[in-house]
Amino acid sequence: MKPRERVAAALHHEEPDRCPMQISFTPEFAARLRAELSQRGASSHNPLGGVTSYELERALGEDMLLTSVGWANCYYQHPGDYTDEWGVGWKQCEYSTRHGKGSYTEMVTHPLAQDDALGTYQPPDPQRPEIYQDAARALREFKDEYWIVGVTVTTIFETAWALRGLEQLLMDFVQNPEIAERILDIPYQYHLTAAKKLVEMGVDMVWTGDDVGGQHAMIISPACWRKFLKPRLATFIAELKAINPHVKVAYHSDGDVTPIIPELIEIGVDVLNPVQPACMDPAEVKRKFGKQLCFWGSIDEQYTLPFGTPSDVQREILERLRTIGEDGGLILAPTHHVQLDTPLENFWAMQKTIAETTYRSL
Repeated sequence: MKPRERVAAALHHEEPDRCPMQISFTPEFAARLRAELSQRGASSHNPLGGVTSYELERALGEDMLLTSVGWANCYYQHPGDYTDEWGVGWKQCEYSTRHGKGSYTEMVTHPLAQDDALGTYQPPDPQRPEIYQDAARALREFKDEYWIVGVTVTTIFETAWALRGLEQLLMDFVQNPEIAERILDIPYQYHLTAAKKLVEMGVDMVWTGDDVGGQHAMIISPACWRKFLKPRLATFIAELKAINPHVKVAYHSDGDVTPIIPELIEIGVDVLNPVQPACMDPAEVKRKFGKQLCFWGSIDEQYTLPFGTPSDVQREILERLRTIGEDGGLILAPTHHVQLDTPLENFWAMQKTIAETTYRSL
């Protein structure tokens, strides 16, 4: 099967020849892979897709290619400290692993931290043609072969707290809901415009969402999510499907989002990502919601990939295929970008087990 046919079958709750696969990496891990595969050329690699030639993804046998428009592209934007086009200030934070040193970018300043900044703030323009050039190239060069995903993650909540500051936005939800609504509308309108453009261009799926789940519970209450985020997300999805009723919508949140899964289904989410196994039981999520939802992720990035053995990795993947992957409905992926602390032997155990395990052999 072609990669796009494999994904389409899985999302129709059918078992394809093998389970579809998608893997993303931090820039440092991508550099390790390039060295391992003797790939030459530009080293820029956005974990969310875009600013990349997709050579790594294609060499690994992945089935989906991601192309991102929106605030999430501001991560890993420049070496050193910088201010992005939204006015959010970032600093570079180094870390060390047994496989080398890397760095993350962390927010340090927020342009809407003060109430009076809201009246004069101007967000970036989502209508600029140049921000869709990568998506246009991906569709032009790869859509015949691959499933193309338009990425607009950090859709509402995460970008809003980047603008305001997390603590202040959470206080606004209670003390200043009118200010919270105004700030939430800024990224909502931007990413809705971008997502609609990507659907019009022909992407197969839009990946939306915000981290609202924590390790053992949601980081905001379900009631708060229903008040501030659900209505916007419902309209977001409805407007995309009005353009193309066949486009699939994936919703991302790390952590435990069990309390809101029925409502995600209600408003039209097709695919839940990443089904983090340290926070939710993938088999139980499949049992409860597998007839209405598909799943993308489920390979543990907290423990198994960085700290397990190749046998542990293989065992987990086979378990996922037999449970959450039964009767299709699954795209296997790590639950986050593969980090620099992951041994290459574990990475290759994951890639080869997915690529070489057919549904008939289970």
